[in-house]
Amino acid sequence: MGFTGCDRVGDARFQKALSEADKRLSSDDLEGAVRVYESVLDGTPKTAEAHYRLGHVYSDRLKEPLGALYHFNRYVAVAPDGPYAKGARAYKKEGELLLVAQLGNGAPLTQEEAARLKNENLKLRKTLEEMRLLKTPQPTGGPVAKGGEILQKPIPPGARTHKIASGETLATIAIKYYKNKGRAREILDANFYSADAATKLKVGQDLYIP
Repeated sequence: MGFTGCDRVGDARFQKALSEADKRLSSDDLEGAVRVYESVLDGTPKTAEAHYRLGHVYSDRLKEPLGALYHFNRYVAVAPDGPYAKGARAYKKEGELLLVAQLGNGAPLTQEEAARLKNENLKLRKTLEEMRLLKTPQPTGGPVAKGGEILQKPIPPGARTHKIASGETLATIAIKYYKNKGRAREILDANFYSADAATKLKVGQDLYIP
């Protein structure tokens, strides 16, 4: 099967972005390189290599095992048979050990402490996943209630609603109703004026499910 014109243009843009990110890495502009890599991610195998490169930026340059684990795991999820899948899988055990050591400040851990840190790790991963999912910039000039609280949009009369339970995020709610966490953005936009609300959900809060 031949490539269409759009495919060729998309591939050229992707390769150009990788080259730009590499230049930024060479000049120690790590933040800029991360932004460039993230800008080309679209959840398809064609751009999965950016996840793999981001994994190395987080592990080798930023020394942040949580971010590295996220991107290596995303690479495997998007391109399980890709050319870098073996290396991405190999990092998992090493990265988890580094993360536990980082969270425990290098001190010996009891079984209870290890369990607690594992739970914290899971919460951190969930938060990171939520922020990656909702990374598209949104205007921050929406209405804000007194005390800095994020103001929620009115729920249409008779609309389908969901009451937030402990541990839920917009992604898990989207999976529940749409079987697709990618639609978390729709729920966010239907209920709030600002993307900041994604990290400020409250247990018992009612959301409009469009």
